[in-house]
Amino acid sequence: MARVDFYILAEAGPRLRQTFACRLAEKAYRLANTVHIHAGSPEDAASLDDLLWTFRDGSFVPHEILGDATVEPDAPITIGCRETTARDLLINLDDDVPAFAGTFPRVAELVTADPACRQAGRRRFAQYRDAGHELETHNL
Repeated sequence: MARVDFYILAEAGPRLRQTFACRLAEKAYRLANTVHIHAGSPEDAASLDDLLWTFRDGSFVPHEILGDATVEPDAPITIGCRETTARDLLINLDDDVPAFAGTFPRVAELVTADPACRQAGRRRFAQYRDAGHELETHNL
């Protein structure tokens, strides 16, 4: 079972969620972890790709968008909206729990103050709880 950390952000906005995902991915990378950021759509994946280059001055976060090819990229951080092989950390930015989330040892769920995001976060929390995952909540 995965350990699932819910990060409850006090502010609203989808960009806030993406920016926090970049910070979390950078921290994991600096700790020598591999990361997959699961986006809700190809457009969200492209936005994250751009943001990882610009979210913080002086930051270097080597990453790659998963393409349609079956070959997994070598970058320590991947971004995509399809299933991928397990890495050290899954950062989920989709509204649903990915079917492959249980293959990761750690999962990060990011929830903003937006009512729709909070509701989707509650659904995901219940899904993980019902599946027997270890849950931890962090109010930021």
